[in-house]
Amino acid sequence: MPLTSEQITKFFRVAPGKPVRLSEHHTGWAQTPELESLGRETVRERAVEMLQSERHELSERQNLLYADNRYSLLIIFQGMDASGKDGTIRHVMSGVNPQGCRVTSFKHPSAEELDHTFLWRYAKCLPERGSIGIFNRSWYEEVLIVRVHRAVLADQQLPPGKRGKAFWKQRFEDINAFEQHLVRNGTVVVKILLNISKAEQKQRLLERLKRPEKNWKFSASDVGERRYWDDYMEAYQDALEATSTEFAPWYIVPADQKWVARSIVASIVTDTISRLDLRYPELSQAQQAEFAAAREELLNEG
Repeated sequence: MPLTSEQITKFFRVAPGKPVRLSEHHTGWAQTPELESLGRETVRERAVEMLQSERHELSERQNLLYADNRYSLLIIFQGMDASGKDGTIRHVMSGVNPQGCRVTSFKHPSAEELDHTFLWRYAKCLPERGSIGIFNRSWYEEVLIVRVHRAVLADQQLPPGKRGKAFWKQRFEDINAFEQHLVRNGTVVVKILLNISKAEQKQRLLERLKRPEKNWKFSASDVGERRYWDDYMEAYQDALEATSTEFAPWYIVPADQKWVARSIVASIVTDTISRLDLRYPELSQAQQAEFAAAREELLNEG
């Protein structure tokens, strides 16, 4: 029997306060003995069916989110280069109304952004009530790439001080406090790590080099960053351990097969919205009377 969205959400969620070892998280399709016994093709067929179903459900839930107008949804995607962030966003969100969904990708910060706190440029792009915001990379870059490449900190023009464990602990605390502030004010935060293996990343980078229509996606820096793979894994583990909370959980999603990642992400997002107390606004007596009068006028036209 296929797993429900609720079961999938629970299975891939990072429990708050628990140690995280990414090497213990399988990146492929056979996540359980039951799935392995079904075989790759059967699992793939079910994953594709589940994605279609979840996209339809997500479209309906988006309408309710907009009508309710008390909550917004922020979905954060993180992952190594070629982990499938763009494709996952495109496939999972293809059924939603683009007027109520905004995708923001964060590149190298501008001079203006560097003159503010590390959270400032992200706060400007948060979704308004009733809408969905998607961050392709996020403030977690400030404890990932900035941590792996310490020289980047020099550009942030911070006050003097040590940049050891205490510094990163403070950044985790700032992130947790910021996310809690968002949740308390109606922004639901879902954080997705697309967990790709180093071997699969290599194959995807080679494909970008081989296929002309994918050449534009390749950057020589992607290969250079592979030299820091272990450093990134350590940085990710520390970030996940420190910032997967009850109010803003992390989900480690296997990403070696794109169809697996997309179906799981769709289930997580749909389940998250379904657990909100969303409802269509109720009409007051005055509005009901106004609507009745309008109906009567329309019926009597001509």
